[in-house]
Amino acid sequence: MKKVFVAILVLATVFTSCKEDKKDKVEVKEEVKVASKTVETANNVDVLTSVLHWKGTKPGGEHFGVVSLKSGVLEIKDEQLKSGKFVIDMTSIIDKDMPADNEYNAKLVGHLKSKDFFDVATYPTAKFVITSIENKDDKLAVTGNLTIKDITKSITIPATIAVNEDEIIFKSETFKVDRADFGIKYKSKKFFDNLKDKFIDDLMEISFEVKAKK
Repeated sequence: MKKVFVAILVLATVFTSCKEDKKDKVEVKEEVKVASKTVETANNVDVLTSVLHWKGTKPGGEHFGVVSLKSGVLEIKDEQLKSGKFVIDMTSIIDKDMPADNEYNAKLVGHLKSKDFFDVATYPTAKFVITSIENKDDKLAVTGNLTIKDITKSITIPATIAVNEDEIIFKSETFKVDRADFGIKYKSKKFFDNLKDKFIDDLMEISFEVKAKK
């Protein structure tokens, strides 16, 4: 009886650990159609200090790192955020949970850039274009079109904006998007059966840290 109880306890623990934490997952909606604006071509973001933070998880492990921005703009009027666009350089993916000279680091980054994941040879950039901004409890609810691998979805993320004398700082809280919504199927339980504990979680953690000249 004791052995049976222990077996049940182990199975329950494994089952619980394999469930994805859906806290902070953003709702994905269809792309918001917006008229073309100056923001599409303007560029005041400091690409040397602006990054997208990412994290992916799997049973018993995780990887995390950053991706640089290629260009972008934050438009401010009367100290308030009015619009913005971030072009993300997917060829610049960096893993930060392993030493840069670690052999597996290069293999992981190469795999993330491959067709299994972001296929950067075909889709070298992703982008986030702000479509609306709403103030909620001293924070911003920023809605925008997120494009990954030419698939565009509308998401709303919590963020803050700080306007200094000569700098604008945009920071989002960490949010989660489902990679399956953007056609990233590798080892996803949504597309493959019998993966057992060899699956990769569908939810990706993302946050923006963007600095721009005022």
